[in-house]
Amino acid sequence: MKLCMIGTGYVGLVSGTCFADSGNDVVCVDIDESKINRLNNLQVPIYEPGLEEMIRRNVEAKRLSFTTSLEQGVQQSDIIFIAVGTPAGEDGSSDLRYVLQAARDIAGLMKGPKIIVNKSTVPVGTAEKVRQEVAALTSHGFEVVSNPEFLKEGAAIDDFMKPDRVIIGTDCPHAAETMKELYKPFMRTGARILLMDPRSSEMSKYAANAMLACRISFMNEIANLCEHLGADVDWVRQGIGSDGRIGRSFLFPGVGYGGSCFPKDIKALIHMGRETGYPLELIQAVEDVNERQKSILVGKIDRFFASAAAQRLPEARAKGQDCDADCWRKFAHELSSAAFNGGGTEGMAPSDLSGRTFAIWGLSFKPRTDDMREAPSLTIIRQLLERGAAVQAYDPEAMSEARKVFGGDIRYFESNYDALHDADALLLITEWAQFLTPDFERMRELLKHPLVFDGRNQYSSEEMNRFRFLYYRIGKR
Repeated sequence: MKLCMIGTGYVGLVSGTCFADSGNDVVCVDIDESKINRLNNLQVPIYEPGLEEMIRRNVEAKRLSFTTSLEQGVQQSDIIFIAVGTPAGEDGSSDLRYVLQAARDIAGLMKGPKIIVNKSTVPVGTAEKVRQEVAALTSHGFEVVSNPEFLKEGAAIDDFMKPDRVIIGTDCPHAAETMKELYKPFMRTGARILLMDPRSSEMSKYAANAMLACRISFMNEIANLCEHLGADVDWVRQGIGSDGRIGRSFLFPGVGYGGSCFPKDIKALIHMGRETGYPLELIQAVEDVNERQKSILVGKIDRFFASAAAQRLPEARAKGQDCDADCWRKFAHELSSAAFNGGGTEGMAPSDLSGRTFAIWGLSFKPRTDDMREAPSLTIIRQLLERGAAVQAYDPEAMSEARKVFGGDIRYFESNYDALHDADALLLITEWAQFLTPDFERMRELLKHPLVFDGRNQYSSEEMNRFRFLYYRIGKR
């Protein structure tokens, strides 16, 4: 089939490339001339494992091309995908100006029947608005289809090529059959195509992300309560995840969710409820918990450095050299009791961290992406800087993005170990695979103090005791 993808952001670029890889002729259109020039030179503007190789393969096979000419894209294609941004407004609403402008532009360039597919995440009822915009400007036949994407950054190609389901929202039998034929190559693994009306299709995207966000915030609330009550969230997670009705996915506590989807979609869903007179109290609580969770690690740091335990950090380094395992365990427990008696960090006044340096491992909102949009690291680093601390950061892919945000306010290092040099503590923010089995002895030598605050619960207490670290996690006292 001949396809046009309007927008070469994350969704448009991955979707267009995967469609080309299944044998379709795809032209990707964007108004950003510099981005198109980079793509034509096989320079991929986003990091997604496997994407650069797939783009190169399909460009060389002449199935995939990039242009700033929407006229070329529309007139040589039968199916036109709208995959432009829908940024959140101050009130949480989705800004549809780019979607509706794309619809008007398509209408003005049509010279025959088209299927217009909305791939952007849009509020319920957008397909009808697109239909109205196009119908006002053309007499040619067309159909509007809602086809939400469910791609996870870092695993987007697998998600597209081997989907759980493909949702197609349309009331037109011809459009439905055409879309089913387009997606047929991706159905070989047993995935289902779900045909439904456009409004239900649009709602499905928001509902899916809201459910996943709800699980994350729920688990973070349980983790924080575990700290107050002396329970271990790792055991609790396994206990509830073993229930077939619940399952094990999205039950890992941490420092909150981020990225381009969950935060924006939750805000948009809350706005939709407010606009229709049906406030979504549960979804509002999910967002509130997540915002609070982004501060949980700095709250632990505040409590630790405001306590007498901080004065004994030089002693911790000395004891680590000559203290046996039992001696160290008692010492670590003594310092932890002094710093975290009562378990919680709520209500703590910000501590003065002037003269302190903190190493950060992980800046992107999740592993296998360079995306820092709404990442917990942004909140954490800003709070540390506000307290007068210095920050030394490392991320395998997000360093360029971090420089755009923080400029010279923090220091950037070429390796995770370099970032540890003479730091008062290490903060683990993103669970990149290379952080999972580090050289603990080297870590201890480089850090000024053997102090680790783990926002993703990557290590075991037994392991960290063995290497004489003071180790603080989420959901365990």
